Amino acid sequence: MQLTALVDSVDHVCCRYRLAALRPALKRAGHTLELRPLPSGWWGRVQLFRSLRGADVILQRRLLPSWQLFLLRRSVRTLIFDFDDAVFLRDSYAPKGIHHAGRLRRFAATIRACDAVAAGNGFLAEQAVRLATQARVEVIPTCVDPARYPLAEPKRNEGVELVWVGSSSTLQGLRAVAPLLEEIGRGVPGVRLKLICDRFFEPRGLPIIACPWSETGEAANIAAADIGIAHVPDDLWSRGKCGLKVLQYMAAGLPVVANPVGVQAEMVRHGENGFLAETPAQWVEAIARLAHNPELRRRMGRMGRALLEARWSVAAGTECWLDLLDELERRRKRAA
Repeated sequence: MQLTALVDSVDHVCCRYRLAALRPALKRAGHTLELRPLPSGWWGRVQLFRSLRGADVILQRRLLPSWQLFLLRRSVRTLIFDFDDAVFLRDSYAPKGIHHAGRLRRFAATIRACDAVAAGNGFLAEQAVRLATQARVEVIPTCVDPARYPLAEPKRNEGVELVWVGSSSTLQGLRAVAPLLEEIGRGVPGVRLKLICDRFFEPRGLPIIACPWSETGEAANIAAADIGIAHVPDDLWSRGKCGLKVLQYMAAGLPVVANPVGVQAEMVRHGENGFLAETPAQWVEAIARLAHNPELRRRMGRMGRALLEARWSVAAGTECWLDLLDELERRRKRAA
C-alpha cells in the first residue's frame, strides 16, 4: 500500500514512535508511508481531503467534526484510525472532569467510519470494539527501537540515580505525588532523581538533576541512570496510556518501579524486571532494595530489555502493522 498518515505534526511523540519509526521496515515489506500534518483550518483540511481521493489513509488520534470526517471518508479508499490515548476523554487533571460527551460522539463516529482501527493497548481496543466488529480492531502497542538505547551499566560506588522522562504536560502527574517523592528521599538516603523534561520542580528532601530533554540526548541520559520510575493516576484516562516511559527504561536496561495501573501492570513483571508498588512503604522498599543491590539492577534491567525486544520493539510493532495491512488487502480482494 501507498499509505498517507494524517498526524498532528511529524515531530509529535505519537507520530515519531507509532509511525515514523516503522517506515524503513514497512518499506522493506513493500509499503510506503508519507506523513502529512493535518491543517488546523477547515479550508486547508478540505483541500487536503480532496487531494487524497482514492488513497489509503491513516488518521492518527484526531477526532474530526462530522462533516470533515464525511468528506475524508468519501475521498479515500481505505481509512485506518490509529490512537494511543483515551482521546474520547479529557485528561486526569481537567477541571471539568474526564468525561466529555462531544469527544465520545466523535470517537464513535470515527470508529464506525474506518475500515480498521489500530489501538495502542487492550483497554483502548475494548472501547473501539464496542462500536465496531472485533475483526476491524487490532492492538498495536507503542514501540521503541532498542538499538537507539545504550545498555545501562549499574554503578557501584556512586549514589543511586532515579530517572523520570516526560513532557511538561505529564510533569503535573509527578508533581501530584510530591509527598511520595519526599518519602523516598527520606527513606533511601543518597538517592537522587533525574528529570528529563522541558520543565522542572524540586520536592523537599529529594535532590533533583535537571536534564533538559532533547531527542538526540534522551536515550543516553536515561541509560546513565540506575532505576526508572513511573506513576500515573488510577483512572480511565491513565488506562488509555501506552507506557512509553516504561518502555524507554526497559530499552535502556533499567529496572522499573511503577504503580500497577493500566499497561504498567503488564509491562513491569513484579520481581522480574522491576517492582510494582502502590503504597509509599512499598515504593521505598522497592527502591531501597534496588539501590543496595547493583547485581539485582543489572539482572532486572537485562530482563526488561529482553521483554521489550520480544513484545514492544519496532520489529514487533511492524509485524502487527503488516498483519493488519495484509488483512485489509485480503478483504479488498474478496470484495472485488
